[in-house]
Amino acid sequence: MNPFLDRFEKFLTLLFFSMLYILISTNLFAQKIKDISNIIGVRSNQLIGYGLVVGLNGTGDSSSKFTNQTLSNLLKNVNVKLDPKDIKSKNVAAVMVTATLPPFAREGDKIDVTVSSIGDAKSLQGGVLLLTPLKGVNGKIYALAQGPITMGGFNLRGGKKQKHFTTTVKVLNGATVERAVVWDLYHQKTATLSLKKSDFDLAINVQNTINRYFNKKVAIATDPRTVILKKPNNLTMPEFLAEIQNLNVYVPHENVIVIDERTGTVVAGGNIIVNPGVIVYGNFTIKIKKPTSILELTQDLKKSNATPQDVIAIIENLRAANSINAKIVVN
Repeated sequence: MNPFLDRFEKFLTLLFFSMLYILISTNLFAQKIKDISNIIGVRSNQLIGYGLVVGLNGTGDSSSKFTNQTLSNLLKNVNVKLDPKDIKSKNVAAVMVTATLPPFAREGDKIDVTVSSIGDAKSLQGGVLLLTPLKGVNGKIYALAQGPITMGGFNLRGGKKQKHFTTTVKVLNGATVERAVVWDLYHQKTATLSLKKSDFDLAINVQNTINRYFNKKVAIATDPRTVILKKPNNLTMPEFLAEIQNLNVYVPHENVIVIDERTGTVVAGGNIIVNPGVIVYGNFTIKIKKPTSILELTQDLKKSNATPQDVIAIIENLRAANSINAKIVVN
């Protein structure tokens, strides 16, 4: 065999696997821009309203003054005058109705609502929500909710029948949008991306990815979370944003350990390394002679009969001593 061809073949093989490694490592942490950012101005809005659920089978509010007063006011609108003190019905419940108005919702669209009892009602099952205006933070009415309360019967959990939580229910398509939140996106010349994570490297990666794709400077990162976009003349703003949101961008990976002290839960990546050292805690001592993974450490702690709270305390102190190459998030 020709020695030159042999060396050239080895070089091509090495080059192939090197490029393959770069490609895999790059795509391993690649995400679409729409998954890591929001477009400022394109957002949902929270709605809230106060109403009544009627037709309950004796499971409504028993002696709620605001329920009786609300029912009395409602009856006045149909020319029935009744003193709130004379209302003894348990078939009515006062409720708060909440909903989320999605971006670009239009008049006539149906949205889901959540109905929650605010009195001492035992159950809302089988009732009917009366017409309830849903308002935004500006006090304007954006939707009207009304309709029957429906829910399943029982859930099977662990082989046992468990009744649904019946004082808070979600009503699918329970409200109709009456007012749209209008935003003229089409005629905009610029837009702003707000990254969900504050990171200089990520902001620059997003900027460079967009500029390479369009082969011109249409994006500029102004801080770790903000990327300003300028629309090209040959595209409409919806077309421009649609292309941008589907671009894949490399997301810098960060080792994170998530600790929930209330439940004693620790979640960590398997590649997090603990540096050599000595752990003295309570009645046991663990020597770490070489760099070890967080998984191996927790297994050793478990063998030493450490409780979840012990493990959490040890991990927090190891991070304080800079013995762990990870960020700790405590919930």
